[in-house]
Amino acid sequence: MKKYIAEAIGTFCLVFAGTGAIIVNQVSDGAVTHPGIALTFGLIVSAMIYAIGDVSGCHINPAVTIAFCVARRFDLKQAAPYIVFQLIGAILASALLLAMFPDQASLGLGATLPAGPWLQSFIFEVVLTFMLMFVILSVSTGAKEKGITAALAIGAVVALEAMFAGPICGASMNPTRSIAPAIMSGRMEYLWVYIAAPILGALLAVPACMCVQPEGCCDASGQAEGNC
Repeated sequence: MKKYIAEAIGTFCLVFAGTGAIIVNQVSDGAVTHPGIALTFGLIVSAMIYAIGDVSGCHINPAVTIAFCVARRFDLKQAAPYIVFQLIGAILASALLLAMFPDQASLGLGATLPAGPWLQSFIFEVVLTFMLMFVILSVSTGAKEKGITAALAIGAVVALEAMFAGPICGASMNPTRSIAPAIMSGRMEYLWVYIAAPILGALLAVPACMCVQPEGCCDASGQAEGNC
């Protein structure tokens, strides 16, 4: 149960800090700035890896959990509880932000929405999540994101991708990060993009990792040995 609670807390912190930065930027006339928002997402991910990486692996993202299962690094039976607790944490974070900033609901509470055609954002999200998951598989131990290397690399990728792609697609790379504010704000018209695309991108990273890493990186032996 501790690892499930850790996933809920980690996802709560991610959504509260990340989407909270977007909301504060809106109410403060841009004081946080776009680079500030991108750094907030990257730093909170790094911080959570340090905090709960040894407990739950710090997935805090259903796409990551699903990809770890496909890579046979994570027990499929634990996937559903992980995802449920990730959703609980994310929704609690967005609910708290809604209570704090009720007038921001009409602006989405940090929801991810395409700035252009939905297909453009869909492709962006697939590629962004592919890149993120490829790095995660390469620096994680089994199904656990933990340690200095993982925290710095994964946090840096999140910040980098949010920095350059955020203005176009929102750079979600995480279904729960998009689901929670969409539910709380009612902005659900493109939510399917931010559920399907990150999962697809994460899944594509598994065979890509297997192509460049040593044999056995993504199977039962790889789970025991460590790195992909």
